[in-house]
Amino acid sequence: MSTFPETLPAAWWRNATTLELVVRHYGGFRPQTSREGRRVVDHDLEMTYIGMTANSFEPGEDAGYWHTHARVEELYVFLKGYGQMGLNDVVVDVGPGTVVRVGPGVWRTWRAMPDTPEQLRWLCIRAGGEELPHLPDDSTRDEERPSPWAD
Repeated sequence: MSTFPETLPAAWWRNATTLELVVRHYGGFRPQTSREGRRVVDHDLEMTYIGMTANSFEPGEDAGYWHTHARVEELYVFLKGYGQMGLNDVVVDVGPGTVVRVGPGVWRTWRAMPDTPEQLRWLCIRAGGEELPHLPDDSTRDEERPSPWAD
């Protein structure tokens, strides 16, 4: 397994940490709302156009609030445990492998089911600003560049 250097060019991806360490991390967007089981990964990776938080709730824990965004779209990817999301007037069951897209203007809240055998864990990926093109038409290919793992 390769290791990542401490300093990387902005275009490189680096390993923030394992999911186990992420959910034990104390953090948040603001000091007054920071908590155990939350990490704002985009702050660690200095991301510009997308954001991501790693989150966990103990069985029976809930957000305790609703929120909505005027411009930000969110994609929730559930990894472990079982819970529910409130989306406006609808309740959706979530569990490992569930992916929920929440658009701007939609009210949302979530909870871990009281009887789930483990923490509810999920990633929330946020994006805003410009609409993404249907095809990523800003890419450039280099068919001649050798693979970094080629013999």
